[in-house]
Amino acid sequence: MNVPLLDLKAQYQTLKPELDKALIDCAESQYFILGPQVKEMEEQFQEYLGVKHAFGVSSGTDALLIALMAIDIQPGDEVILPTYSFFATAGVVSRLNAVPVFVDCDPVSFNIDPNQIEAKITEKTKAIIPVHLYGQSADMEPIMAIAKKHNLKVVEDGAQAISTQYKDGKCAGTIGDIGCYSFFPSKNLGCFGDGGLVVTNDDDLAYQLKIKRVHGGDPKYYHKVIGGNFRLDAIQAAVIQVKLPHLDKWSEGRRQNAAMYTKLFIEAGLSESEGILEFTENNKVLLPKALWAESGHKNYHIYNQYIIRVDKRDELQKFLKENGIGSEVYYPVPFHRQECFADLNQVDSDYPVANFAAEHSLALPIYPELSGEQLEYVVERIGEFLNR
Repeated sequence: MNVPLLDLKAQYQTLKPELDKALIDCAESQYFILGPQVKEMEEQFQEYLGVKHAFGVSSGTDALLIALMAIDIQPGDEVILPTYSFFATAGVVSRLNAVPVFVDCDPVSFNIDPNQIEAKITEKTKAIIPVHLYGQSADMEPIMAIAKKHNLKVVEDGAQAISTQYKDGKCAGTIGDIGCYSFFPSKNLGCFGDGGLVVTNDDDLAYQLKIKRVHGGDPKYYHKVIGGNFRLDAIQAAVIQVKLPHLDKWSEGRRQNAAMYTKLFIEAGLSESEGILEFTENNKVLLPKALWAESGHKNYHIYNQYIIRVDKRDELQKFLKENGIGSEVYYPVPFHRQECFADLNQVDSDYPVANFAAEHSLALPIYPELSGEQLEYVVERIGEFLNR
């Protein structure tokens, strides 16, 4: 049996007539950059996310970059962020000649540990970037309290978390000063290339985002500030407009698959608990634990990835590949171990949870079109590996 990590063709087939029409409509309009399609998409997200302002941008990475530019991050400023994330989270800080300051993970969710943030704050600190990793919200309540206490801006990296809700029901990405999302094709809500979104409830920041998206021009050709070319293609906006009404259904499908995985692992005796850090036996897997479940909100976790933690991870991944099962390591090298950040002189032992995650975590197929038989096959093969 073949179980790919992700099958975008399966999703496309379910929406092919609508998507094909959207592409043809864009071609016939000959309006490709920003324009009516992008504006309509932005208005839909304002309503969907419950946010005052939304702007389509060229990618999730550019969403982070323009957000930092909007809050006026300058060379030498320090920005606190988790050491365990996709590279863009730290890369955009360095691109502005600011300094990324790394924080270790919470051992349950692998999101940034709020208890370790305050110790990293200095007189140069200007902002915090919490990442809502794997489709589960970071613990925003203490993060926002720390930011308020120290007069810091909060830019939320919600690249993997569009429609995720925090325990009070607010959408991840709408709690801090600016929220950033990605429409990369592999995301729960993906376009046909690169695309992203920035949102805010602050009118002044909205103005900065709007003009910096078009090189800082206001009006066109007149520049008081410098921005960039962060414009979203109309084609990508059209694709997102077709897909957005299906997002909650797809997220529900991912949650159902996650629940099935958990049930199958436990019934097979392959896991005893969820969300703990330490191993007790080498033939067990540790399962992701959904936080904020007690709040009762439907969309508390959208499972952009379903992450298990297992000993002999690399050997297991090789075994799964040999048996036709896709998997991925998100992420094998935390920022404090990246060569490009060697000049920051980080102490590796200061980040034990991130190091653990990098060496033991593995993402399994979780997309909503998976069949029950495919899920069972994945668990059976993992059981075969662990018990051999």
